[in-house]
Amino acid sequence: MAKRDRQKKTPATPATPDVIDELEYEYAPSEADGDMFGGAPAKKAQHFWPSAKRLLGLLRPERVKMAFVVLLVIISVIFTVIAPRVLGEAMDVIFNGVLGMQMPAGLTLDQVIAGLRAEGNDQFADMLQGTTVVPGEGIDFTELSRLIFIVLGLYLVASFLMWAQGFILNGLVMRIVYKLRQDIEEKLNRLPLSYFDTRQRGDLMSRVTNDVDNVQAALQQAFSQLVQSLLMVVGIAAMMFIVSWQLALIALISLPLSAIIAGVIGVRSQKLFAAQWKNTGSLNGHIEETFSGQEIVRAFGRDKEMLEEFDSRNDKLYAASFGAQFVSGMIMPAMTFVSYLSYVMIAVAGGLRVASGQMTLGDATAFIQYSREFTQPISEMASLANMLQSGVASAERTFELLDADEQEADTATAELPEPTDGHVEFDHVSFRYSADVPLIDDLSFSAEPGHTVAIVGPTGAGKTTLVNLVMRFYELTGGRILLDGVDVHTLSRAELRSQVGMVLQDAWLFEGTIRENIRYGRLDASDDEVVAAAKATMVDRFVRQLPNGYDTVLDADGGSVSAGERQLITIARAFIANPSLLILDEATSSVDTRTELLVQQAMAVLRSDRTSFVIAHRLSTIRDADTILVMEQGSIVEQGNHEQLLATRGAYFNLYQAQFLGGELDEADADAVPEAAGEPV
Repeated sequence: MAKRDRQKKTPATPATPDVIDELEYEYAPSEADGDMFGGAPAKKAQHFWPSAKRLLGLLRPERVKMAFVVLLVIISVIFTVIAPRVLGEAMDVIFNGVLGMQMPAGLTLDQVIAGLRAEGNDQFADMLQGTTVVPGEGIDFTELSRLIFIVLGLYLVASFLMWAQGFILNGLVMRIVYKLRQDIEEKLNRLPLSYFDTRQRGDLMSRVTNDVDNVQAALQQAFSQLVQSLLMVVGIAAMMFIVSWQLALIALISLPLSAIIAGVIGVRSQKLFAAQWKNTGSLNGHIEETFSGQEIVRAFGRDKEMLEEFDSRNDKLYAASFGAQFVSGMIMPAMTFVSYLSYVMIAVAGGLRVASGQMTLGDATAFIQYSREFTQPISEMASLANMLQSGVASAERTFELLDADEQEADTATAELPEPTDGHVEFDHVSFRYSADVPLIDDLSFSAEPGHTVAIVGPTGAGKTTLVNLVMRFYELTGGRILLDGVDVHTLSRAELRSQVGMVLQDAWLFEGTIRENIRYGRLDASDDEVVAAAKATMVDRFVRQLPNGYDTVLDADGGSVSAGERQLITIARAFIANPSLLILDEATSSVDTRTELLVQQAMAVLRSDRTSFVIAHRLSTIRDADTILVMEQGSIVEQGNHEQLLATRGAYFNLYQAQFLGGELDEADADAVPEAAGEPV
């Protein structure tokens, strides 16, 4: 059914002039796009020039080679603009030779002109007046050959220099983009987790890949062509004034017309290109979510809805892209019309000047060629608006990522004692994601070295936030967290996290072998240590059954092993790190009952002699914890061990009763829970 619906779907209506304004309004980034654009309003078209200036600023480290590139372009342009003038001289050699053969030898040119005027042929006489014809002499092929070889040499050298500058420019642009990608990667590592919590991963991927590629294309192609075209315009304009300033003034009429066309159309296309890349990021985000959650999509039969959402976002991208291309595509035809208009005016005026003897045929030929070459770089610069608008729009998105607020810089002023015991103390800790919405307020408790602290409570109570604060994934808004008496805020994040092992609910594995995934916890671990960690955490038992054993290659989803086995591998990864603190966030939630027993044994080994924080919804997994913290709305409402909390018949009692209602309690819990013995609650 979904497939039939999809086949009936047609692309969005192409963006015609009647709907361009609507597209600009609908797709131009606004304050509502703040979450997608780095938590701040996305930059609009008026930021084009600052963004373009910053984009060119990326070339600053390569300024010496850029200067050399510009020098090569200048020399190439000089040779290119001189060639038509030399070719015009060759045309004069041919023209003078043809006329000379038709005149009697022995006469001077002045005598021939006087004879023509005497015969009343003043027009032909006027034309000869501006030539260097020698009556009776034909074409000077020696001079003609010399001029032709000069022209060919000029064009050959100009072409070689353009190739050379392109080769150098490609290399330096590649280095700039390499550095840009490096800066982005380093920036991503400096961003707080809160940045990623509020953004689509697909949109971030689009900025890191598609937008950077687009910036590379803009620098690599647009810059070289812009410099060359600009210098060509200047050089050709100078040559045109040298040949005939009257015709040059006619040719310059095209400049203001071209500027008006590029300005009016370019401003409108900028908004649409910004919309195009915004919608590209949105579409990529949806695709990434669909592929990552493919099992969930199919399990709930949401193929049709996901396809409809894809079509909706794809339609928006189609409309924005078509609108951007439609508007920017109007530049070239308009510039071509201006070019033809200028060409016609110059041809007519030049023909009249040749006929009146005010300029030679060679000069007229050279000027017409200059006029064609003059409008060509102007047209190229106008057509580059397409690439520039798109490149600057991508640069804006990339700069927004680079300008995003970073996590608080490390200001390490203390070090942990050796060895680290793992004593953790929360001292009046407060935290909130939003300034006006408190989550944890004035929280204090202590976790003794080697003890297991279980954290339970309803969803949204702040359990995971609590351990994230220990890891400094988020910074406190009040209070202190002490590790062995040292404020974790005074430690470097690297030193703090090197003391912590973490096993999350989502068993994330990296692409690579099982051995490499276990060794990720400590990169210098030997193969024997990897196997020892696997045996201690019950991983070895199933790895030995795989055809390639520890060299079995896993993808990011760990497709060749089960969910429970993936979780065991992550536990082995934490085990081999040998941390002084251990955080288990719903580590047994994805394993079956039989595997859970193995995991419990592995975790018992893992938790020995180190402080452990265990977040769990399944209360049966934390009954042996030394301390159980019951959280509600960011506060600890109860704490104690399993038996003590059941006896108090408070929040933990209610959670336990609700979870095991209708089930069988063991003998010890039956004594602690009154309703199990038929007593009234």
